[in-house]
Amino acid sequence: MIDRLGEIAALGTSVSWTVTALAFEYAGKRIGSLALNILRLAVALLIFAIVGLIVRGNPVPLDAPPELWFWLSLSGLVGFVFGDIFLFQSYIDIGARKALVVFVSSPLITALLGFGLLGEKISPVGIAGMCIVIAAITWVVVSSKDGEGEKDAMSVTRKSRRTRGVVFAFFGALGQSGGLVLSKMAAPSYDAIAATQIRVIAGLVGFLFVGIFLRRCRECVVAVKNIPALKALAIGAFFGPFLGVSLGMFAIQRTSSGIAATLMGLTPILILVPSVLIRKERITIREVLGSVLAVFGSALIFLH
Repeated sequence: MIDRLGEIAALGTSVSWTVTALAFEYAGKRIGSLALNILRLAVALLIFAIVGLIVRGNPVPLDAPPELWFWLSLSGLVGFVFGDIFLFQSYIDIGARKALVVFVSSPLITALLGFGLLGEKISPVGIAGMCIVIAAITWVVVSSKDGEGEKDAMSVTRKSRRTRGVVFAFFGALGQSGGLVLSKMAAPSYDAIAATQIRVIAGLVGFLFVGIFLRRCRECVVAVKNIPALKALAIGAFFGPFLGVSLGMFAIQRTSSGIAATLMGLTPILILVPSVLIRKERITIREVLGSVLAVFGSALIFLH
């Protein structure tokens, strides 16, 4: 079991992201994606500060060298600001379940980044896995039939949002993969929680700049009055930026980034359970098979 701590942490990341996806979809539809991102990182940073003070005796990881701060901050900007601002908007546009099917392309993107930037090899089996992932995602997305029977104008609007949601979910996967690769390059052995805290700090600063630039920081003031959304946001902040990302950081330090990304990509399958049992959603056989095939293809990219 000790030898498999990286893989166990990666599985824990998938469970955490399942919880946070459902919580953030609920909150995002009520307060918007920008306010959601700023507030959830602020809550997560408070949790990190408390844990850091208890565990490390310091609420902020000031022991990290400047070079580490630079690369982890860059990772935070790519993973949180670029990746999550698109991913969370896709939750609002097409729902967490469909968005996460597209998001499972993250291992594929990770492999391509490793091939292009780090010179890592991709075997014929890995190429076959990529084809399976692309085919599975296309199969699920194309099968979606939102707004059947609607008037033309409404139908066009729904289709436009669905297309935007799919594209944004892919951008979210791109940000996730970029942040993952940068994290492993920057901190192969540094404390996972402290490294994640640096990424969260950079992400929060980045989102504040976005809010100021777009003149939308007032949305956060309005959002704090929405108590149901804040409760969901707090749950998502604990399981996402704190627990999930920390476990993910721990995982990539103790196993290959590809294996970690593959196990973290199980979320589209795990989310089917609460979608049926708790939210009473109708799930088609095509969605189930597509999710399973997408994860299977992701596994082939690395597990061969």
